[in-house]
Amino acid sequence: MNVAVIFAGGTGKRMNTTSKPKQFLELHGKPILIYTLELFQQAPSIDGIVLVMLEDWIPFSEELINRYHITKVNAVVPGGETGQESIFNGVKKAHELFPEDSVVLIHDGVRPLIDVDTIENCIKCVKNFGSAITVSPAIETIALMENGRVGKILPRSECQMAKAPQCFKLGEFYKNHLHAKESGKTDFIDSASLMQFYGYELHTVEGPVENIKITTPSDFYIFRAISDARENSQIFGL
Repeated sequence: MNVAVIFAGGTGKRMNTTSKPKQFLELHGKPILIYTLELFQQAPSIDGIVLVMLEDWIPFSEELINRYHITKVNAVVPGGETGQESIFNGVKKAHELFPEDSVVLIHDGVRPLIDVDTIENCIKCVKNFGSAITVSPAIETIALMENGRVGKILPRSECQMAKAPQCFKLGEFYKNHLHAKESGKTDFIDSASLMQFYGYELHTVEGPVENIKITTPSDFYIFRAISDARENSQIFGL
């Protein structure tokens, strides 16, 4: 079995929107969150979805799920105080609903430019190697900072951008989240860093460069441009 945990519990403070969280901002009348959920709905190997949502917005989320016929959503659960806690809430629910040997895919609700092929490749990678971290090539110079100055400059050829989904065996991922919770470790930057801390080898799957996380207004404009370009290419057969 393969289950996606989609977390969309953020308030979007960097988006400068006061009316609604960023995951509900619309492009062509459809919320960003629905663009993301539809891709996991379309992926043949995905058996279920657990959505992690701001508690006050759960009823609205469920209304959208019904309106857009996202039938693979098994549960909508409230997020926590931090991203790590929100993911734990989703993984805990997934662990209740699915077998321990299932593949779990952790993905951002505001990362709508992932594609079905990458989702499928991630699942295959976990089944073969035990983990799958979606990456894309680094396209700009990366430098380590030392006391406000540029330190070592890393060769781009040796760097990759870690993105999502980040995927593991459900039982192992849940167990390590429990370890982190019990030991008070609450500052892991993402799921990959948590699993690496507990000794797991992380294997990579290259995904689309455009698989951005929509955090700022400029990200939204990039999403709109890419979506419109894809739509035009389908219309004109490019």
